[in-house]
Amino acid sequence: MGMAPERQKAVPAAQRAATVKKAGGGPLRNPALRWDTAVGVLLVAVFVIGLGTTDGFGSGENLAFAFNDIAEVAILALPMTLLVVAGQVDLSVASMLGLGSALTGALWDAGWAFETIVPVVLLVGVAGGLLNGWLVTRVGLPSLAVTIGTLALYRGLASVALGSDAVTDFPQKYADWAVDTTTVPGTFLTYPVLLFTVLAVITAIVLHATGLGRSLFAIGAQEEAAYFAGIRVKRIKLLLFVVTGLFASFTGVVFTLRYGSARADNGLGFEMLVIASVLLGGIDFDGGKGTLFGAVAGVLLIGVLKNLLTLNDIANEVQVIVTGLLLVASVLTPRLIATVVERRHRRAANARS
Repeated sequence: MGMAPERQKAVPAAQRAATVKKAGGGPLRNPALRWDTAVGVLLVAVFVIGLGTTDGFGSGENLAFAFNDIAEVAILALPMTLLVVAGQVDLSVASMLGLGSALTGALWDAGWAFETIVPVVLLVGVAGGLLNGWLVTRVGLPSLAVTIGTLALYRGLASVALGSDAVTDFPQKYADWAVDTTTVPGTFLTYPVLLFTVLAVITAIVLHATGLGRSLFAIGAQEEAAYFAGIRVKRIKLLLFVVTGLFASFTGVVFTLRYGSARADNGLGFEMLVIASVLLGGIDFDGGKGTLFGAVAGVLLIGVLKNLLTLNDIANEVQVIVTGLLLVASVLTPRLIATVVERRHRRAANARS
């Protein structure tokens, strides 16, 4: 490892650029054949079916509720997409959400001003992300094992901070901002959904239109090659975990305001919804492939489908089964298609020879 910096410097700039370009260009080829395109088409189909079969599905009030109901999952899915593209994962996001919520409640109950609470909660999120990133990049532990551990750690800290109590009565001017009934004038979008939209646009630009985004694809596709191509792999991965912790703690504040209640168990199980949304959207769990459009489409598909099933009085257990089937299909189908295509190419090559 001591020779790594010299070997990095020895790589010509043109070769480094070619490595990054090769890794980053793959996900955007042949859009008509990609899984994320299929998810987008399925989302439109479910929406159209809902409009034609379910009364009230297309009303502004219902759409505001449906989209706001998945706002926290959608916000968490943005940094998770970047992590998974880079071949990493953070299963502690829901626990950090709970810790952010618990701290918000505990500090509010202690008499702190809400404007002071939010920066403190965000700093805790950054610290949690730094811990995850340090254990992965410096100690060398796999992100899956690390974040399973910090999943329990952060949820435990949330319980220490607030116990089994629930804190309510937050400032009305902030609570009104997050609820389902407050929408952006002239639209059915709530302010958390508008916030998600802005963050999604920024994330899409970073992932698909910057050198950093191309570096993420390169790291996920082949980390060692990216390292010797001059990409600062450890620094980028550490940054990703910090951003994820920041987003998760902020989402804890949003969640608290939306429900008007700070609890240590807020967001319990959200990590599975976030991972399911990202994978459903076609982000390869092995890293190096995927688009933010796919991740967003996956989140919206789960949210719209859940809302449609709820309006039709479908039991929650059935909703979970449907979501699971979609996730399994999203993992298996692209691989099956790739296998079939590869076999056809081999047969064609054998026929020519």
